[in-house]
Amino acid sequence: MNFKRFLMILLIAGLAVIVAACGSDSEDESGSETSSGSESGSSEEASAEGDSAELEGNVVIDGSGTVYPLMSRLAEEYMTTEQEGVSVEVSRAGTSAGFEKFLVEDGTDFNDASRQIKDEEQAKADELGIETKELKVALDGLTVVIHPDNDWATEMTPEEIKSIFLADGGVETWSDINPEWPDEEINPVGPNENHGTYEFFYETILEEQDLVSDINLQQEYSTLVTLVADDPNAIGFFGFGYYTNNQDSLQAVNVDFGNGAVEPSLDTIAEDGDYADFTRPVFTYLNVNQAKEKPQVLDYALYVMNNVNEFAGETGFAPIPEDEAQTLIEELEALK
Repeated sequence: MNFKRFLMILLIAGLAVIVAACGSDSEDESGSETSSGSESGSSEEASAEGDSAELEGNVVIDGSGTVYPLMSRLAEEYMTTEQEGVSVEVSRAGTSAGFEKFLVEDGTDFNDASRQIKDEEQAKADELGIETKELKVALDGLTVVIHPDNDWATEMTPEEIKSIFLADGGVETWSDINPEWPDEEINPVGPNENHGTYEFFYETILEEQDLVSDINLQQEYSTLVTLVADDPNAIGFFGFGYYTNNQDSLQAVNVDFGNGAVEPSLDTIAEDGDYADFTRPVFTYLNVNQAKEKPQVLDYALYVMNNVNEFAGETGFAPIPEDEAQTLIEELEALK
């Protein structure tokens, strides 16, 4: 009886040791879980900090058809390599039509423009309390294009080009410019008044003189390409990029500014280069109010200015000087 009692005591003692050991293990595991939980919390915090750079939402851009290929390319690259959660929507209503969508309450985030903002447009922005920021993104060369079979008007002076498009230019046929050229009626075409390219041509090249009454003005640049490509007597004008993308169906007129004919190219298009008289800067305008409220808008603006020179050439634009780009980047950084 005493022996059984002794065995019972030993059994109870053994169970107590086992329970104590389990309790100790449980505490260690609990401590480990707490530590793991703390590590998990740190991991979650780190992840959250990392996710702060991962943005979501929309960026809405409209405006210039000339700038469209460049901005569209940048948007594609941004959504693919930088911010997959951001949708950048790029449209091309034209510079002036784009400003109408930009300068309204809850308007577009950016307006691409192939000219600078007008005084009346800036006045409207001020009236609405919209702070705008001009971002110079590239240089474009206004390019005069003709049919590939046109082998007579391949070189012209600015004055000869203007005479075709001016109401009082006195030119109706090619032979009116040069008697050795065909006695065929010239068919001028160009972008319509919605486009900054039209305004640049009218205001800068033609010095605000009336265009010839029978000029065929179109909204879509693709239509202009077709009109010239289908007609040996057609002549048109638009940005260099639309020419480079359609060289199989168009040829560019080389322009003699006084020192020999100059071919528009990425080497000659510059504000102080051989093609300077037909060179213009192109822009995108940022709604600063929305950039301060929507981080994806400011992030995209910074991406554009940090990368625009990389993609300018492939979309038919000459790059802006690096120091100008860097200045704009610093100004955008200051908005954070």
